[in-house]
Amino acid sequence: MALRIDGTVALVTGANRGIGRALTEALIAGGAKKVYAAARDPKAVSDLVKKHGTRVVAMQLDVTKPAEIANAAARATDVALLINNAGIATNFGSAFTDASLVEGFRQEIEVNAFGPLALTQAFAPVLAKNGGGGVVNVLSVVSLVSFPSIVTYSASKAAAHSITQATRSHLRAQGTYVAGVFAGPVDTDMGKNVPMEKASPQSVAQAILTGIEAGEEDIFPDVVSREMGKAFFADPKALERQVGAPPEEAAA
Repeated sequence: MALRIDGTVALVTGANRGIGRALTEALIAGGAKKVYAAARDPKAVSDLVKKHGTRVVAMQLDVTKPAEIANAAARATDVALLINNAGIATNFGSAFTDASLVEGFRQEIEVNAFGPLALTQAFAPVLAKNGGGGVVNVLSVVSLVSFPSIVTYSASKAAAHSITQATRSHLRAQGTYVAGVFAGPVDTDMGKNVPMEKASPQSVAQAILTGIEAGEEDIFPDVVSREMGKAFFADPKALERQVGAPPEEAAA
């Protein structure tokens, strides 16, 4: 299955910054009829509304709040493409024995895994009514292999990957396309402390839309993610040892 961006109606969570903002802009540039730009504070996307007029609709949406999710599904009944992009990372660089690790994980799992699941549950009937449509979950290469420096973020994204696979199975009968995006490091606020080559949010957003239109179920939108994807499928255990090695060993 594949979706055309031109003429579609989309909803993007976390549209106020980073990949979400870039996706909103790319969807409009690609001919989307309307984009619901969802954020916890709708004022954060007011500039997008001002720039694009009625084609961008600001929406208040905290993906951890069931009432706001229900309101979004009741309001946005014309959505054909749901992009679950909102995400957080709380424990970058934390020691494995850090007492805050578990609480940070609870926050990450709420946003990064429970959020996409709850949104997809709410919008599945909407998508079915609108011909099937699509669900795109913005994941990460850490969904495939855990990085020790971001152990809980990796775990939350691995959970989201598993949910994505199950979603594909559950929604296949209603004709809904489901894709996971395995992004590498991206030049956003969340990725500012990642000491790796970073792709621009704009290039990642465009690659995601290209993947959607090609009907790809696993989208690797940047150079680093494509390299890691190849390494994972070739030898997952070797990649695990590589990313888990001390810096001096990894560089050797």
